[in-house]
Order: sequence, then C-alpha cells, then structure tokens
Amino acid sequence: MTHSFHPTSLREYDIRGIIGETLGEADAYAIGRGFGTLIGRAGGKKVAVGYDGRVSSPILEAALVKGLNESGIHAVRIGEGPTPMLYYAEAVLDVDGGIEITGSHNPANYNGFKMVFQHRPFFGADIQQLGTMAANGDWDDGTAGSESAEIMDQYVARLVEGFDGAAYRIGWDAGNGVAGPIVEKLIKLLPGEHYTLFTDVDGNFPNHHPDPTEEKNLVDLKALVADKKLDFGVAFDGDGDRIGAIDGEGRVIWGDQLLSIYAEPVLKELPGATIIADVKASQALYDRVAELGGVPLMWKTGHSLIKSKMKETGSPLAGEMSGHIFFKHEYYGFDDALYAAVRLIRAATSLGKSVTQLRSEMPAMVNTPEMRFQVDESRKFAVIDEVLARLKESGATVNDTDGARVNTPDGWWLLRASNTQDVLVARAEAKDQAGLDKLLAQIDSQLAASGLERGPQAGH
Repeated sequence: MTHSFHPTSLREYDIRGIIGETLGEADAYAIGRGFGTLIGRAGGKKVAVGYDGRVSSPILEAALVKGLNESGIHAVRIGEGPTPMLYYAEAVLDVDGGIEITGSHNPANYNGFKMVFQHRPFFGADIQQLGTMAANGDWDDGTAGSESAEIMDQYVARLVEGFDGAAYRIGWDAGNGVAGPIVEKLIKLLPGEHYTLFTDVDGNFPNHHPDPTEEKNLVDLKALVADKKLDFGVAFDGDGDRIGAIDGEGRVIWGDQLLSIYAEPVLKELPGATIIADVKASQALYDRVAELGGVPLMWKTGHSLIKSKMKETGSPLAGEMSGHIFFKHEYYGFDDALYAAVRLIRAATSLGKSVTQLRSEMPAMVNTPEMRFQVDESRKFAVIDEVLARLKESGATVNDTDGARVNTPDGWWLLRASNTQDVLVARAEAKDQAGLDKLLAQIDSQLAASGLERGPQAGH
C-alpha cells in the first residue's frame, strides 16, 4: 500500500493543509504509519496524541491512531488540548514521541500535525521522509492498541509549580482556541483578579482570528483592559504555543519585547547564559541581553530550528517575534504560551515593576510590521542569494544566518525567504522615521536589482 501527500502539505516545521482539498483522513493514516514505523525502528513503542479545537480534528485523530496502531505503536490519547500540553505529555509520560493535530492559527478550514520524536523536534528532512516512506509503502506492519490519559489537570498544576508571583488584575483572550479551558483552570490557581474572553473552544473562531501577533486581533483584549483598568492582558493563538500581550495602556508587547522582560530574571540567576532570538527581533533586544550580562544569539526563524539551537547551546531561554517563547529555565524548553503568561506575572513581580512600566522603559523604535510579498517559488531562495552577493560586494555589514540582515547607522533591515510559503519577508527598524525611510529605500533597491518590487501584501 502506498500513499502520496499533496505537495504543499509537507512543510518545514509541520504538516498543514486545507481539509478535503490538500489534507484528509488518508494523510493522517499515512502520517501514523510513517511516524510509527520510524518510532519502532528507533526502538520505541508508544506515542502520545493530542488535538486542537478544530471541527476536523477528531476525525484526523482517529485515522492517525489507526496508522500508529497498524505500525505496531501504542497510542496514549490525551484528547483535546493545546500543543504545549501534548509537548508536556511527551516530556513526562512513558512515551517515545508525540503528535498534536492542529491548524495552529490558520483559518478554520485548515488542519495539520506538529510532531516530537524522542524529545526532539521532528521537522525538515524528517517530514519529507514521511512523504518518501508513504510513496514507497515503506511501513512496518504490526498491531497495537490505545489508552486515554487525563493529563490536563496535571499540566495546569505544572504551570504554577514554584509560582512566586504577586496578585495582578489581568485580561486573558483565548480567541476560541484550545487554550481556553486551560486558562479557566489556571486562573483559579493564580492570585489576583482575572477576566477572560472567548475561552469556549469553537473551531469556527466566531469572534476574531486566533493570531495574537496581528494587532487587529487584540482589539477585544484592549477594550477589556481599558474598560476594567487592568494591569495587562495576554492572548493566545489557536493551539496555545504563541503568546501576545498588551500593557495597561493597551500598547502591544511584541515577542522580542517580552523576551527582553523574561531575560532579566533568568540572567540574574544564570549570569552569562545564551539567550536566543530569531532574525526578525529588534536590535534593542540583543543590546539588552548583552547589557544584562547575557550572550545574545541571533538564529533562524522557526520553532523547530530554535529548539534545536537551544539544545546545542544549552540556552535557558529563547523567543521569536511570532510569539513562540521557549523556557528551558525551570521548564522543558518547548514553546508554551500558557507558561509564558505565568512567567510574565513572575517576571514583573521579581523585577518589582508593573508590566506597563517595563514596556515604557524600552527604547522607542520605529519599525515596519512584517512585510510579505509573493514571489515565484523557483525565485524565492535565488533572490536572497543575489541580494547577499551584492551586499558582500558593496562591503555592507550583513548577517546571513537566515536571509540578509543589514546593519547601518540608521538601524537595520531584513530580507528573508519564508520556509513555509512562496513569499519574501522584509522588516526594518530605525530610531526615527527618516532613518526608516532610508532603510526601506535600500530594501526596494535590492528587490529592484533582482527584478522585484515590494508589491501588495501577501496574507499568511
């Protein structure tokens, strides 16, 4: 028996597609067979399986479990819950891997899979291998069963283990994603006053799209914080592995700004530690980490890539602009937005400042949002190579960790190829608007030299 996946569904960090068009039950079964086969060949026997709140998730879960079982792998089913709850199950239960069925923050008609293989991220070539195995019918046969594991209460208890935070008045927006029920349990264990929005799980996302890194999705939370005069607010993406936050004045605290808050207490305890952020993060963050006595490390965008780099460098803390925050310090090193919310309370407490004050003390920068524009898949990486070649020739100060990031006296600009879509991503940051305009002109001239222009914005 063989199976072919839709070419767009096997992505760099996960598997994702449109239900009934590019992803379905047969794919879920094939993922179970392939992943199960690899686990078995590595000497493993059990895999934890969880799923998010999408309408299509239970059907895919059943097919996935069948695939695992027919490869001789036992499934430990933890049921509906956020991706970090699955990561937690994989870290603490007697299992050899884990799979979360999730469409993350994609529209309601999408779904997908995030995988962990014997405590390490499963991505890139691993995911492509599932495609090759399916095409060749390279699957081991076996029989195994499944069991249910109730882990939600244990997970929530772990989130507040060692909690030393003060009482604050906080708003929580789960965006009808699967973090909602966790939020409701969590706030009962925390001091302070808590107000929640959209904690009922609804895979149609009737209130707003569950992507807290787009400011338009924070409108309801801003209104709540203003109305109740709260200290700050937090929001979660559809599967609970990315956090968004606003201070008491309704200002967004972006991923890199959150990281600069988290870094201070961590570096007090672990002087000289390496703190990792992706290439989209502000120079202000890297400067702040150095100022606090840490070693700032710029790395490639992508949760799997960051996790791998953390292991390699022994880093206690990392983060991405997109709101993935990874605590190895007192935790497991995976991206968990619910734990990040708890750590924000603890950080403000230990620093003795309100979240609003912490946000106010950050250097004022003018920056662009992430600009995305369509480019032909065949040109995507080639354009970046051309840009890098021209920059090196001109003697520019360039970091090529992930695309081209150029430092100038005005600030910095970035141009990189998305790993997951046929788009180029650009971002720039300066001290003032005049500086920003100069940086944008440099981006435009590089694009023009490769026959492109910064055209209409491509969606996510």
